[in-house]
Amino acid sequence: MTAMADARTPLGFVGLGLMGTPIALKLREAGYPLQVWGRTPAKLAPALQRGATAAGSGRALGAASDVVFLCVTDGAAVEAVVFGPDGIASAKKRGLTIVDHSSIAPDVTRRLAQRFKDETGGDWIDAPVSGGIPGVRNKTLAVMAGGDAAAFERVRPIVMSYAGRFTLMGPSGAGQTTKLVNQILIGVGFLVLAEATNFAERAGVDAARIPEAIQGGRADSRLLQEFMPKLAKRDYAVQGRIDILLKDLETIAQVARETKAATPLASIATDVHRLLAAAGLGAADNTEIMRFFDGLAPKGKAG
Repeated sequence: MTAMADARTPLGFVGLGLMGTPIALKLREAGYPLQVWGRTPAKLAPALQRGATAAGSGRALGAASDVVFLCVTDGAAVEAVVFGPDGIASAKKRGLTIVDHSSIAPDVTRRLAQRFKDETGGDWIDAPVSGGIPGVRNKTLAVMAGGDAAAFERVRPIVMSYAGRFTLMGPSGAGQTTKLVNQILIGVGFLVLAEATNFAERAGVDAARIPEAIQGGRADSRLLQEFMPKLAKRDYAVQGRIDILLKDLETIAQVARETKAATPLASIATDVHRLLAAAGLGAADNTEIMRFFDGLAPKGKAG
């Protein structure tokens, strides 16, 4: 066990949103001293109630922490909280490591990681996640990482306090690229599940029982088991957002152009998510992709 695994290691967290909050609470549950900071102070409340303390700025957070976790919306937000006025990097904290759970473009990650190294000497692990809130709650969260191997090993015990798997995929940016692979599977998967649910309903089969019927077969998956019942029930409780997935699908399209990779199915999923966002469902749960099929239903059918 390395020194970083010590539960007295001071940690910082920025980005207490849908995913950041449960991760931060797990860190507190594991006994880590935690400072939190954010541009929306009200979002800090759940962590403060569990014993975290509030930092006055990104600079103060960086100065007080050995590891700072980020879980914000996009590359612009990451750059702002780290390199903006009074940001984390301005603390110039020796030995500081950033673990970035945000999903951003691989080239942006590489640029920011190099800048952080140049300006502070610190390490940067890009560590996007998959598994949603249930993954944090059940410690099955998959975390795919890019960065220096020694830094990865130092933070591994901390990350494993809330994750089920933490895998170093290569140098800086490799974690983000792996997340894009994940998002191809997720984006196309949601569309396929909604299509299959619609088909089952129209053909007179109880779609909510499909996961039970094919469990263990070749078409089974965790995505099917978790989300097809939600689609069948039209359970739209927010656990993930359409606009966040759309952001990742747009990044996939950009990387596909740069690498000349063919992504026809991801392109279709991107177009469907664009339509949903244009219809005002950007902040809605991913399961609301079912509305794409319900909207096409004849009058009197599912909707």
